[in-house]
Amino acid sequence: MTGQESVAPPQVETVEKVVRDQLSTALGGGRGMLEAAIPTAAFTIVFLVSREIRLALVISVACAAVLLAARLLARSTPQFVLNSLVGIGIGAIFAWRAARGGGSADDQALAYFLPGLLYNAGYAVVMVLTVVFRWPLVGFVVGSVTGDPTAWHEDRRIVRLCSRLTLLLALPCIVRVIVQGPMYLAGRNGWWHSDSAVAALGATKLVMGWPLQIAALAAMAWLLGRGSRVGTKKLRA
Repeated sequence: MTGQESVAPPQVETVEKVVRDQLSTALGGGRGMLEAAIPTAAFTIVFLVSREIRLALVISVACAAVLLAARLLARSTPQFVLNSLVGIGIGAIFAWRAARGGGSADDQALAYFLPGLLYNAGYAVVMVLTVVFRWPLVGFVVGSVTGDPTAWHEDRRIVRLCSRLTLLLALPCIVRVIVQGPMYLAGRNGWWHSDSAVAALGATKLVMGWPLQIAALAAMAWLLGRGSRVGTKKLRA
């Protein structure tokens, strides 16, 4: 014994840990998955059974309202339920516009799914462009923690890592557009029976929603833990 107290080394956050923590917070876990899936499933099932677009919208909103009440009673964040309600509201506006234009119930149901397609397409384009211009979106997740939104861009290793992570984050959006876009167009233009198109859109929206997002996040986790740990003195929890 030398009499000297051992001093623990200062904890240095890695980019990997920062990204993992921030994405985990943003995605909401298993409960967030259910809150996103249940209203969509309710809308699709009720519409296919009843052929009533208004009833389907009312039931989906009611499901979201029950989930919101559960969140408020538990005093937990209602963010993910509110996101679901916003999505339902935007879809309802598109369905209403289709009805005003003389569209059938099938046209209205197809219109309900259109905002999701447009969102995924726009989100994918933005994320890919941030990589093309070498300012990947995930880099700003790192910047939000450091307090300096652009300091990470000075390190090429971090830029390279964040570019790969951003592309993986964009991949689910790209896949959804590639798969669901032709379904929507086929139902809208009469190339496929509209009932089948609505059922397929509802099913793929569920399957390619959170499950696909989780697969992308698993790939991101694999990339983060694969090799080099990119540490930075500037990162603090």
